[in-house]
Amino acid sequence: MEKLWYVVNTYSGHESKVKEKLEMRSESMGFQDYIFRVIVPEETVKETLKDGSIKEKQKKMFPGYILVEMIMTDEAWYVVRNTPGVTGFIGSSGKGAKPTPLLPQEIDRILANMGMTRIDVDVELGVGSKVTIIDGPFKGMIGTVDNLDLEKSRLTVLIDLFGQETPVEVEIFQVSKV
Repeated sequence: MEKLWYVVNTYSGHESKVKEKLEMRSESMGFQDYIFRVIVPEETVKETLKDGSIKEKQKKMFPGYILVEMIMTDEAWYVVRNTPGVTGFIGSSGKGAKPTPLLPQEIDRILANMGMTRIDVDVELGVGSKVTIIDGPFKGMIGTVDNLDLEKSRLTVLIDLFGQETPVEVEIFQVSKV
């Protein structure tokens, strides 16, 4: 079983409350090994006020939805589904069918807009880690992480190009841990 991202439908306007409740339930019921991250997708937008000043505010990217990174077991599915404010999973036909997870490129795009990555860099990536490039001109190539630049969300990966070890610079969301 691997951890994947799922879209959970909530009552509109209650996304933050549901996130909080789900995190509390996960902890109190001992599901930290199955439910990892709960995210309310938001982006910063600039709004011009009447007096001409510009104000930044957080706007929900998908009102009524949260993203949950989890390992889909019957028990974890039950915990999420029965959290107050949750109306169901997206990608489930109902009748007890498990939902389909988001594709890596879908979740990467959403998280990149928020300045985040699918890979938990602190835990999963380091110099010497094996990664597969999943996006860009070197898609499908496997390499070794040579350098991490967390401020810019970029890393240098050494790949075998025509029999020679070649460093290529990619963004963190363009790789997947092997």
